[in-house]
Amino acid sequence: MRFLIIGQGLAGTLTGYRLERAGHDVHYVDAPEQMAASAVAAGIVNPITGRRFVKSWRIDELIPEAKAVYTELESLLGVRFWHEMPLIRTLYNRGDRNDWEVRSGDPGYREYMEDQPDPGGIPELTEPVFAYAGVRHAARVDVGTMVAAFREKIVAEGRFLAEEFDYARIETLLGTSKRPEARNERKDLRAFPASHPPRTPEGLPRTLEGPSGTLRGPEYDQIICCEGWRARFNPWFAHLPHGGNKGEVLIVKTKAPLLDRMFKHRVFLVPLADDTYWVGATSENRFDDDSPTPHNRQYLEDRLAEVLKVPYEIIDHRAAVRPTVRDRRLFIGVHPEEPRLAILNGLGTKGASLAPLGSRWLVEHLLEGKAIPAEVDIGRWGA
Repeated sequence: MRFLIIGQGLAGTLTGYRLERAGHDVHYVDAPEQMAASAVAAGIVNPITGRRFVKSWRIDELIPEAKAVYTELESLLGVRFWHEMPLIRTLYNRGDRNDWEVRSGDPGYREYMEDQPDPGGIPELTEPVFAYAGVRHAARVDVGTMVAAFREKIVAEGRFLAEEFDYARIETLLGTSKRPEARNERKDLRAFPASHPPRTPEGLPRTLEGPSGTLRGPEYDQIICCEGWRARFNPWFAHLPHGGNKGEVLIVKTKAPLLDRMFKHRVFLVPLADDTYWVGATSENRFDDDSPTPHNRQYLEDRLAEVLKVPYEIIDHRAAVRPTVRDRRLFIGVHPEEPRLAILNGLGTKGASLAPLGSRWLVEHLLEGKAIPAEVDIGRWGA
C-alpha cells in the first residue's frame, strides 16, 4: 500500500516507521522552517505526575511500548535519543511527604515511586529543599534528534517533500470526488495566530517534487494527518475540538558537572546531550502567536533563580504550541465519510510517552482492522 503522511514530527515519524516496517511505501510532506512542538519538547516520560502524585494514564503499557519502538529506531538510524534516567522531584513540606509515602504504598504505584532516592549531584547544584522523592522508570526522548535523523533518511531516499500542504489536494491524491462537508467547519475555531493565517500555496502537483527528489503520485491508498497544532486548519477534521497550549523553555549552561538525572522543582531541569539543561516549561492556553515572549522568559528566569545556586548562562529561549484535546486524550481514527483519510494528533504535553502506543493503535487499525480504544477514537466526538 502507498501512504502519504502530512507532518513529520513525532507522531508522523513513528506512524511512518511502523508502516515502513510492515513493508509499505510511505511518503512524507511537511512545512519547512516551522517550529514544531517536537523540536522544543524535552521528551520526558514521567510515570508519576502532578501535585497529587497520580500515575500517568496507561503508563504500564506506555513505557514498554516506548522503549521498544525508540530503541528499534535508534538501531535503524544509528543515533541515540532514548535516555533512561531517574527523575528526582521536590517534596515541599511534611504534607507532601506523607502524601507521597501513602501513595507509594499502593501496590499499583510501588514500582514507580521511591521514598528515599539518591539525589546524586542535585544538592551541590541546587538550593536546599524539604525532601526528595524519586520516580523510577522515567526517561527522556531527544525527540528533535530522532525526527531530524529520520528526516535525513527519507530525504536521501526521495520520500520527503518540504512544502506546506494544501488540503485542497487531498481529493486528487486520494483519487476521490468527496470533499469535506460544510458542517465540519467549526465556526468557533479561533484562528492562530490571528495576524498570521496559514499559507495557501498553489498546492501539491499530481507528481510531488521537492528538494529531496520526487514523490511519485498521483494516488495514495491512505493519507494520514499528523500536523500537530496546525490540524485545526484541516477542513476534513475541523469538527474535532482542536486545542493548543503554548510552552516556552530555556536552554542553559552551567560550569558545574552535568547531572545524570532529571530534577523537578518549580520547573523541570533536564540534562541534555550537549552539556546543557532544558528548563521549563510554561503553559498558556491563550496566546497570540508561537514566538518566545519576554514575559515568559522572565518567569522562567525567576523560577530558575529559585532552584540553581551556581552561575548559569542562557543559551537559547524557545517556544512552540502543543496540540491538545479537551478531554486530554488523543485523536486517533479515520474520517467518518472518507476512510482513506486518517488522523493521529493531540499528543499534548506527554507526546514522548503517548506517541508510541498511539501510532501502534492507528497502524493496527489501518492494516489489521483492530478496534481503536474508545477513549481515543475520534468517533467519541461525533461525525
